[in-house]
Amino acid sequence: MNTFFCSDYAKQVGEDVIGSATNYQAYILVECPPPWFSEAFNSKWVPKNLQLLVQEVHHAKLPIRFLLIANDASHKIDQTTLLIYQRQDGLSNGYRKHEFKLPNIELVATVVRKWLLGRTSEYEIETSVTRDILVCTHGSHDLCCARYGNPFYFYANATIADLCLGNIRIWKSSHFGGHRFAPTAIDLPEGRYYGILDQKSFQSILTRTGDIQCLNKVYRGWGILPPALQILERELILANGWNWFAYKAVGKIIEQSLDNNTILGELTFEDSSGLYTYQAKLVKDATKTLQVKSSCNAIKKSVFVKYAVDSLWLASQKVVTYSK
Repeated sequence: MNTFFCSDYAKQVGEDVIGSATNYQAYILVECPPPWFSEAFNSKWVPKNLQLLVQEVHHAKLPIRFLLIANDASHKIDQTTLLIYQRQDGLSNGYRKHEFKLPNIELVATVVRKWLLGRTSEYEIETSVTRDILVCTHGSHDLCCARYGNPFYFYANATIADLCLGNIRIWKSSHFGGHRFAPTAIDLPEGRYYGILDQKSFQSILTRTGDIQCLNKVYRGWGILPPALQILERELILANGWNWFAYKAVGKIIEQSLDNNTILGELTFEDSSGLYTYQAKLVKDATKTLQVKSSCNAIKKSVFVKYAVDSLWLASQKVVTYSK
């Protein structure tokens, strides 16, 4: 019997990865050595108080994503890193980081509960790290994340070291969706998602240099935007180049047809010259909307609707003028 690999199939049918980034208000990342069970927070090293908190947040339908993370040293150290990335309101370039160094993983639930109530913790630290990149290696959840995520993580670690990027950390992560695009990654604090990565495209993303067109293949979208608007943002990236990554933005859907085939979206961004608002008519792209199995163990195929930018126009601009 041939083993089905969802990532191979998505590549074979040419599924476009854009529009597959998920939208969360916060990411709570808990350092915990693997192995991880398919349901990550049921894993051996996850304490009961943290399991209960994750269940409570899930039942309350809060837009918070809990993930387990680990690096090559996680099983050797006698402390636990807790990272909370909180989305900023309005125009932003992503998420704000809170980092905690805890004596043990049993304290995670207490610190997170405090944070949910808006209270600070004595375990919060300052760090020189400016980016945390998560690579899904969660093979017990999906075969492709082991098959493609693990080797990618290994080589990505080497790429970061070769480029002497001491302010960037890379982590193995539990499942965050889109394993049919393995190897897949989230780049925080921006909250941008990538898939079908290789070391060449990864180096471009790390350094923001090289051929911007590589994003046509590997960019899943920006997690601060609704999925349908992620295609619009990709158009603006390709038009603006790597400079776009320094801009602040906010986006919203203004209206959509009852059948969801047509969407009017708006994206406002701020660069050094001013504030610009683009609007776009997005239409269902029948040629790119596919029926695929979303994971290696999926029984049925799911429909993934893709949109195309039908028309795009500048709705307003506020240009900054500097007087001499």
